[in-house]
Amino acid sequence: MVFKRRDKRPWWKVIVDFIYPKGGWRRAFQYVQHRLHRLPDPPHKISRGIWAGVFTTFTPFYGLHFFIAAGIAFVMQGNIIAALLATFFGNPLTYIPIAVVALKTGHWLLGTEFEEADQRLGEKFSGAGADLWHNFKAMFTSDVADWHGLSVFFDEVFYPYMIGGILPGILTASICYYLAVPLIRFYQNRRKGRIKEKLQSLRKKKTEDH
Repeated sequence: MVFKRRDKRPWWKVIVDFIYPKGGWRRAFQYVQHRLHRLPDPPHKISRGIWAGVFTTFTPFYGLHFFIAAGIAFVMQGNIIAALLATFFGNPLTYIPIAVVALKTGHWLLGTEFEEADQRLGEKFSGAGADLWHNFKAMFTSDVADWHGLSVFFDEVFYPYMIGGILPGILTASICYYLAVPLIRFYQNRRKGRIKEKLQSLRKKKTEDH
């Protein structure tokens, strides 16, 4: 295939590149920013896509963020490519603070207690994972499915996270939207000016040649 990597990366290299991409996170952010600025849509449409992508990172649906961001951007008539790029607001550097804020907000809204990222929270994750594995094996054996760990995880982690991510997600996404509109407009106007100057320079050169 034309676009297939010639050097197949080992699994550990894929994980390392995800946590710390080649060139560093600063270069990765600069690339995303560059791509956002070069999108052809009006600033407000691109910014609506950014809103959708940033908001999505505050949801607990890991692995589905691209699809959710694209869906929200479609409903908002925003730029879908901008929404996909903006999901990189959620990354290994930001996921932990996002999760802590969402969980604390969710438990506060629900009137329940939030345990800091201690052993109990870790036990809820491991209990949910153990239940998933046990129940998967139970489909092929005589074991009885057990949903206790998953039930605890849903009640004390997933559901509070989902509810608690709404308010900070809306706030953060809205801040990004209002910052993005003038910045993208400025960049697009500057780029149009450069293209216009280049065209005028080419016309002038063509006239002088004749």
